[in-house]
Amino acid sequence: MLGLFGTLNLAARSLQTQMTGVEVSGQNLANVNTTGYTRQRVDIQTSADVTTAIGPEGTGANAVAIQQLVNSLLNNQIQGQQSTSGYWNAQQSALQSAQTDLNEFLNGTGSSSSTSSAADSTTSSGLSSQLSGLFSAFQSLATSPTSMTARQAVINQAQNLASTFNQIDGQLNTLHDALNTSLNNDVGSANKLLTDIASLNSEISSAEFNGGTANDLLDAREQDLENLSNLVNVQTSTGTGNSVNVSIGGQTLVSGNHLMDTLQTYDAGNGQLLVQTATGGVPLTLTGGSIQGTIDARDNTLTTLHNGVIALAYNLIIEVNSIHSGGYSLTGSSGANFFSGTGSSDISVNQSLVDNPALIQASGSSTATGDNSVALALAQLVSTTNAGLGNQTFGDAYTQTVAGMGDALQTANDQVTNQTAVTNMLQIQRGSVSGVNVDEEMTNLMGFQRAYEASAQLVTTINTLMGDTLAMKTA
Repeated sequence: MLGLFGTLNLAARSLQTQMTGVEVSGQNLANVNTTGYTRQRVDIQTSADVTTAIGPEGTGANAVAIQQLVNSLLNNQIQGQQSTSGYWNAQQSALQSAQTDLNEFLNGTGSSSSTSSAADSTTSSGLSSQLSGLFSAFQSLATSPTSMTARQAVINQAQNLASTFNQIDGQLNTLHDALNTSLNNDVGSANKLLTDIASLNSEISSAEFNGGTANDLLDAREQDLENLSNLVNVQTSTGTGNSVNVSIGGQTLVSGNHLMDTLQTYDAGNGQLLVQTATGGVPLTLTGGSIQGTIDARDNTLTTLHNGVIALAYNLIIEVNSIHSGGYSLTGSSGANFFSGTGSSDISVNQSLVDNPALIQASGSSTATGDNSVALALAQLVSTTNAGLGNQTFGDAYTQTVAGMGDALQTANDQVTNQTAVTNMLQIQRGSVSGVNVDEEMTNLMGFQRAYEASAQLVTTINTLMGDTLAMKTA
């Protein structure tokens, strides 16, 4: 038999056990709005029985552990999803910046109508409208080849077009540099997370080696892993002492408590920053995360866009100058180029024409007053195909370039929407397992409270019985 003192010890253990339950429920409620917190449960087990003449007699219960409610599969899925989401978010951000630089509203459709859709979405200050405006000005000059007003209109429109080319080229270069800066920042953030993960591995191993629990440390490490996955696709494996090994691009960077290596950017040529290991100098083939999303946007869609703008300006300079240089001005001069420069970065209107529009060589004859053959030929460039632009007209070539980026942006927008939906679904699933439910915790809290009150009543009862027993002995 337990006797009075044994039963008193049972009540004491019960009080301590129920108080632990109250504390754990309180911890859950306190962290209901804490990002990354995993709810905990107290593991209560029956104390060892005591053998008596009438059979085993229970000695109460003990709180033996505080456990996290974790679904490792969901955590791994969320890490992978973070990598995919980070990739497409980076793509979307870069392409939206380029759209702003072009001053065009892009609506890629992914179908044969994408070209016309992009063309219909230009603005009056966009390159497409400026290009059309130049050919319209040439057409007006062909109608009135001796008109100074028409000639000044050509100069004004050409200057606007050249300025737009210069602006777009400069902004795309600035965007390129900004994306490289973003890469460096992301690599720095990734290295900080790798260092933190190695440190947390050490703290977790030490805490659990001494028989303790490291629930809060495990939550912090999981958050670091998910943040790292958002930057770059990672591969993880379980190490000794409940540590996590982290590999990126096939290279182990964290092994247990040790930070084996970090990341750094390097110039692969023409300012194209890529990623390699810092100590080993091993170039990494990345497959996801915002770092690779930024690289792919910069080196694929945006490079194609920039090259298209450069080619458009270059061929415009060549074709316009080829026709214009063979004509004659109102003063009878000939041989002057209309544009100067070699591409979108430095295209400008010949300063002598700006100073004196009468020098525009719109005539095919030095003597025939009112001859408009050169101006007409310049106007007809609007519908002339160009071998340097893939046998397309200037307008079609630019529209195709813009539509290609529009399709890429639409794909990124769709992917971001899809990945957001998937991420939300996984977060909801994890929340049902690991998230704090206030109603459930309040119910548990009330249960522990009632059990504590009952255990306290048991202590009171045993105290009364002990008093009665002492009174009987002294009677």
